[in-house]
Amino acid sequence: MLGHFDMEPLETAIRSSMHHVGGVMLEKLINSDGGDYRGVSILCSCKGKAEFVEYRDKGVTTMLSPVNVKRAYYHCSGCGWGQLPKDNDLDIVRTSFSPGVRRMMGRVGSKESFDEGRKDLEVLAGISVVTKEVERVSECIGGQIEVYGLKERELVFSGKVVPIKSTPKMYVAIDGTGVPVVKSETAGRKGKGLDGEARTREVKLGCVFTQTKVDDKGHPVRDGDSTTYVGAIENAEEFGPRIYAEAARRGVEWAGKVVVLGDGAIWIWNLAEEHFYGAIQIVDLYHAREHLWSIGKLLYGFNTTKTKGWVRDRCFELDDGDIEALLKAMEQLRPEAEDAQDKVLKEIGYFEHNAERMRYKSFKDQGLFVGSGVVEAGCKTVIGARLKQSGMRWTVRGANAIISLRCCFLSGRWEDFWENRATG
Repeated sequence: MLGHFDMEPLETAIRSSMHHVGGVMLEKLINSDGGDYRGVSILCSCKGKAEFVEYRDKGVTTMLSPVNVKRAYYHCSGCGWGQLPKDNDLDIVRTSFSPGVRRMMGRVGSKESFDEGRKDLEVLAGISVVTKEVERVSECIGGQIEVYGLKERELVFSGKVVPIKSTPKMYVAIDGTGVPVVKSETAGRKGKGLDGEARTREVKLGCVFTQTKVDDKGHPVRDGDSTTYVGAIENAEEFGPRIYAEAARRGVEWAGKVVVLGDGAIWIWNLAEEHFYGAIQIVDLYHAREHLWSIGKLLYGFNTTKTKGWVRDRCFELDDGDIEALLKAMEQLRPEAEDAQDKVLKEIGYFEHNAERMRYKSFKDQGLFVGSGVVEAGCKTVIGARLKQSGMRWTVRGANAIISLRCCFLSGRWEDFWENRATG
């Protein structure tokens, strides 16, 4: 009989012992080549000869325990570069972390703050690292994912990518959301604060998803696990090829119908015209309704009976896609205050400019989505949940690296990337 005992410290102790034993075995296996001596000289990348100098040891943190790796060191007198071929083979060039540990660090770094990730690695895997190392490795992997994406884009634009599959309806939804950045990243940029200084940079986020059916009421049903994301802090000209390449990878050229969803931002529709010419363009219905509520409150006050009545009537017209009737009603408004007149004229321009993107009855009759909720939710889950936590301030480079990580994970492409990285 063992009697009463505290099982948790026993588990932890056994795990630590097993990791140590496994680390010893791993170290012996890694060094069974005697240090990977490849002769008195090897060919250098400069086409000269790199001469063997000595054996050099390197400490590496692995998933089991720290190990010591013995490597043959070669030096080329022609170009002055040193070479450690074994580092390339083991994927430990310029790092003291094994591929397995870096993979774990990238995973936790994509999901939570770097310090919380450090704590989880220690508690869940028995791996002790410092917070800054989690940050560096996570951002490094995010940068690798971006390079992977750039190569994929090049293949897309050269016509060498075979799409996943054709689909009856494909949606491209686009939005933007601010991310807090360090002060140096907003130099010369105007902000919305009282002091006029910017404190955020806009992330442009796009998602692609598909639809093959409607429910018994004729409402569109998004295909399960069909949503993939791309995003970055960059201008619209740079973002356009990014979102198009993702749609092309997903088979946009073979889709029965292509729909671009967004709010009223002009850059979104300019992008749609350039990269998705001929696609059905739809302004988010709920965003359009917000504009009507803004007018109602401006004219008749907040939450008054008259405001509700005016907005209700305009929403009926909006839902019917009768933008002409809606505009006629708006043009009859005669606000007394000059600033109110200017705002009403601006709203009239908004509905006039987007009239063909607001034929909601026609869109619904085709069984199409008329809301951009998927990408708006993505702004919260992909960007907000990780990059907008209390006290966070990012560099653009660091934010983009983590955005790449997040998009890769939440698009279900992490394994694809890691396999490509290992074999590429």
